[in-house]
Amino acid sequence: MPAVRLLLVACLVWGLGARTAQLRKANDRSGRCQYTFSVASPNESSCPEQGQATATIQELQRDSRAQRADLESAKARLGSLEGLLHQLTLDKAAGPPGTQEGLQRELDTLRRERAQLETAYGNLLQDKAALEEETRRLREENEDLAKRLENSNQEVARLRRVQCLQAHSTPQDVPPASREVSKWNVEAVNFQELKSELTEVPASRILKESPSGHPRSEEGDPGCGELVWVGEPRTLRRAETITGKYGVWMRDPKPVYPYTQETTWRIDTVGTDIRQVFEYDLSSQFLQGYPSKVHMLPRPLESTGAVIYQGSLYFQGAESRTVIRYELNTETMKAEKEIPGAGYHGQFPYSWGGYTDIDLAVDETGLWVIYSTQEAKGAIVLSKLNPESLELGQTWETNIRKQSVANAFIICGHLYTVSSYSSPDATINFAYDTGTGRSRALTIPFKNHYKYSSMVDYNPLEKQLFAWDNFNMVTYDVRLSKM
Repeated sequence: MPAVRLLLVACLVWGLGARTAQLRKANDRSGRCQYTFSVASPNESSCPEQGQATATIQELQRDSRAQRADLESAKARLGSLEGLLHQLTLDKAAGPPGTQEGLQRELDTLRRERAQLETAYGNLLQDKAALEEETRRLREENEDLAKRLENSNQEVARLRRVQCLQAHSTPQDVPPASREVSKWNVEAVNFQELKSELTEVPASRILKESPSGHPRSEEGDPGCGELVWVGEPRTLRRAETITGKYGVWMRDPKPVYPYTQETTWRIDTVGTDIRQVFEYDLSSQFLQGYPSKVHMLPRPLESTGAVIYQGSLYFQGAESRTVIRYELNTETMKAEKEIPGAGYHGQFPYSWGGYTDIDLAVDETGLWVIYSTQEAKGAIVLSKLNPESLELGQTWETNIRKQSVANAFIICGHLYTVSSYSSPDATINFAYDTGTGRSRALTIPFKNHYKYSSMVDYNPLEKQLFAWDNFNMVTYDVRLSKM
């Protein structure tokens, strides 16, 4: 029997109950290796006969075949289980058609619910904005009513004093006007109006007033003259955040519907992507900081040189020599034009910086642009602009270096420059007359109250200078000589 068979038989015999076994290896007489083993039997003292050994081996072979059959059966069941597991995995990934349709329906339902929630959230935001606007309006009405009530209380107190005087005086001692007033029932709840008198005044003496209450010149008379005096600055409001350290605020000297002389616009210009333009329908809204609308410009602007004129915002496009006209009512760009050769983005700014290379201005004669070029070697250049198309009209080259002055504005065709943006006691130091082409030195006092004036513009309708001084929006009265 081969050695492997012998070992197998030995192992099987051991498994049947043997306790000890001995295995020996030695060469036989022919020199071949021979393995022999002996197993101690608990019942027999000697080896069984040949027939008994054969029967035992046959029994062991039957057991081996049975075990092999069991192993094959187990392998078959294992393969079946692996197939079932694979099928279950595929079913879980694909899922039956009914399950997929159910999941899709649930997903669609969730999407519809999400859309409804988003719509409801948008409606809540709109309602919140409407409530805030209503709150603001009610606050203003409440303040106005409080002022009226205070005035009414003062008038009622005055009338009561008159009544008291009348009660302690004889009819001869009471002036006729007091006797007439005494007939009024001041205790009545509906007592609100007082007697007034109208005085006829010739139309030639009527002066219109600006929103700030300062008189303007007569209708049709531009009131032109040379600048001879600038008043003390009056602070209207202060910017709320760091983006308002410098900026520009404006009113339209030739407003068009739906805007009025009172409509105010404001732009905070600290940042790299300036697009927001705050609009205030009323002066009170501007003073309290409640914008009625916020415009988002289609292109960012640069510097503090923007102006409002005839219902449009004119500004310099960021990092370009392009001037853009943006119509405020329709919120559309109507025109854009490059200023030939104009420096931009820090080539020829005013002395305070701020990329103020291109500065737009408005006076009694129309729309202007103030800039410089390489050909002018940094000197200020003036050009008239067509308000519709932005085509350049007549151009003047001055002998005033742009970077040597802090700001500039135009009154009645005269260019005026400010000596310093930070000195509290600056001056209007130069004037250039486009009519004669000559410049001259000036020493008109100009106060930088907050020591960082980044914008100075003239409003020909209100005859005032508008300025932005270190977060603060201020105005200056001006006086012009008769021409």
